[in-house]
Amino acid sequence: MPRSQMALPSLKNITWVTTDCYGTLIDWEKGIIDACKKEAAKDGFSFDEGPFLARFMEVQAEIMAGSYELYAEVLRRTIVKVAGELGWEVEPSRAQFLPNSVAYWLPFREANAAMDRLGKKYEIGIISNIDDKLLGVSRRHLRTELDLVVTAQQVRSYKPDPVHFKECARRIGGKKGWLHIGCDYTTDIAPVLKMNVPVIWVNRHGEKLEGRKAPSATVKNFREAAKKLGAS
Repeated sequence: MPRSQMALPSLKNITWVTTDCYGTLIDWEKGIIDACKKEAAKDGFSFDEGPFLARFMEVQAEIMAGSYELYAEVLRRTIVKVAGELGWEVEPSRAQFLPNSVAYWLPFREANAAMDRLGKKYEIGIISNIDDKLLGVSRRHLRTELDLVVTAQQVRSYKPDPVHFKECARRIGGKKGWLHIGCDYTTDIAPVLKMNVPVIWVNRHGEKLEGRKAPSATVKNFREAAKKLGAS
């Protein structure tokens, strides 16, 4: 084990498990791509998925780093800018198609079953860079009852700002007995490690650490995360 790695705590010492939502439970990358391809096809426009998605995530992060606004507005502003860079003109009034598409972003195949198993062993929460309304839309696809929800709208900020996680610790009465699961190293893994809270990285794309601090555990999907926590 690398010296910088925080070990997973004994399972009997974990009472709370929180998870990120988009990218961890819900396949938002496919949701974004499918919605944008469908809209672009109306104009006879097409794009290369890989570079498009990479640029989308960059622009979204830049907008999130500015003054707080609802995630629906972040999505609208992001698609207007990214589409414009590609030569696809999306008027701001038309950009609502992307927030509307959140209703069709589906969970990863393993997510609901794994969440159900976790929910039988632990108190469960979601910590997400989203607004309450859109998370409510996504929760129609997530069947496990939640004990805690912290959204960007509630704390008026976006991860990697640690305020999401500080608010979670406040609500559950401290950091003891808490473990987090996330898919994005920058937004979820790094800030949680800084708080000395154990964290499982759902590394779906096989990213390398490249000198970054190691999480408590790294897995390929959410089912493996649940298995690490004795919920298989």
